[in-house]
Amino acid sequence: MALSPERSFTPVRIAALTVSDTRTAATDRSGDVLVQRITEAGHTLAVRELVRDDADVIEVLLKRWIEDSSIDVVISTGGTGITGRDVTPEAFARVLEKQIEGFSELFRMISFHKIGPSAMLSRAVAGVAAGTYLFALPGSPGAVVDAWDELLLPLLDSRNTPCNLVDLMPRLRER
Repeated sequence: MALSPERSFTPVRIAALTVSDTRTAATDRSGDVLVQRITEAGHTLAVRELVRDDADVIEVLLKRWIEDSSIDVVISTGGTGITGRDVTPEAFARVLEKQIEGFSELFRMISFHKIGPSAMLSRAVAGVAAGTYLFALPGSPGAVVDAWDELLLPLLDSRNTPCNLVDLMPRLRER
């Protein structure tokens, strides 16, 4: 990551979502890790919620957050595996206007170097909808750390060069 000393840091407003049938607010370690990383980086936690593995419920919440001008980025954790209850990528697909395929590819590459071929079971996704970035991460604390530290932290930093996601925000709604 190359941070330009001439540029100033611009915090973004991030919504954190945990998708799980088994976790509660008290046992949501992945969500806790995500929130900690968001705030330690200097960004603003706009809202945090926990919902069950239900594509319709996830879709409704994503649409509400996408329409909320006080939210720039949505990051979810959980529901990206291949079991019958893992439906987060399907819910994201219902709302995404553009996918960011490179995020998924790089996330699996990073995971492969840490957990081996099990990384191929992840269906982490990212994209843009109505000017809002959306990222769906796996539900383990380690996956959240990997995605945040290696991909999201640098690209959500307005000082990062040669490019970053923050600089593109004003242009996401262009037609």
